[in-house]
Amino acid sequence: MSIQPIRIFGDPVLRTAAEDVDTFDKELRGLVKDLLDTMRDEGGAGLAAPQLGVSKRVFSFDVDDVVGHIVNPVLEFPDEEEQDGPEGCLSLPGLYFDTVRRQNVVAKGFNEYGDPLQIVGTGLMARCLQHETDHLDGIIFIDRLDADRRKAALTEIQAQDWYNEDVKVKVTPHDAKGVFFKS
Repeated sequence: MSIQPIRIFGDPVLRTAAEDVDTFDKELRGLVKDLLDTMRDEGGAGLAAPQLGVSKRVFSFDVDDVVGHIVNPVLEFPDEEEQDGPEGCLSLPGLYFDTVRRQNVVAKGFNEYGDPLQIVGTGLMARCLQHETDHLDGIIFIDRLDADRRKAALTEIQAQDWYNEDVKVKVTPHDAKGVFFKS
């Protein structure tokens, strides 16, 4: 096992867009193993490379007994249907906030060897694919909350024992409502 420490809210790597993977080598396969091992150890549904401090476009997932990873994902949305429900993040340990996401998504990318890969997600899998792809774009799920929910979330975050008060809480200036996705 290669369990790694997870970066916590406030770490600048979580607000930085990750770089495309262009070399599918032993190093990438090691990163995928680290992501899977750390995600399983923490009991998460997904884990993105930036959460381990690695600015590469790759993440792992474990949803409804479907375990895998995707490199350089691009999301497409087959319809406009939405879901609104609790969402958490290993980088904001112990906190969950109702978040609106698309109900259905198709993620296209590659596996660790560079072979094309497509994942069709509905419900929780769709939520996971969107959440982890957001991490690759420097977006944290609280950026997706409406103003009232975001304010309540930031208040809860600041009350956590893991919160670093020296870090200025700043929500991404980007329009996090879909600008990073193909629709």
